[in-house]
Amino acid sequence: MPIYAYRCEECGFAKDVLQKISDPQLTDCPSCGKSTFKKQLTAAGFQLKGTGWYVTDFRGGSAPATGVASAPKTDAPAAPAAADPAPAAAPAKSTSEA
Repeated sequence: MPIYAYRCEECGFAKDVLQKISDPQLTDCPSCGKSTFKKQLTAAGFQLKGTGWYVTDFRGGSAPATGVASAPKTDAPAAPAAADPAPAAAPAKSTSEA
C-alpha cells in the first residue's frame, strides 16, 4: 500500500497516511477539523537504475533473455589465443613388408 502525504491548507498540519489506492481521499483535518486536508504531490520513493528492465528478466524457463545490452567495449587489447597443443606424434612406420 502506498503512503500519501496530506497537509491542511488552513492550519498547516501535515501527516503521512498509509492507504489503499482504492480508499477515498481524506478531507477533514485531524488537527483543526476543517475540510481543507489535501493530498500533496510528492516524489517517488524509489529509482530504477542500470541498463533497463526487460520483459524476459523475471520469466521462468531456461531460454536466454533477449534484448539485453551487450557488454561495454574496453580499450584493453584482447587476450592472446591459447597456444596450439603439441602436434600428435607421427604413427610409427612398419618396417616389415608383406
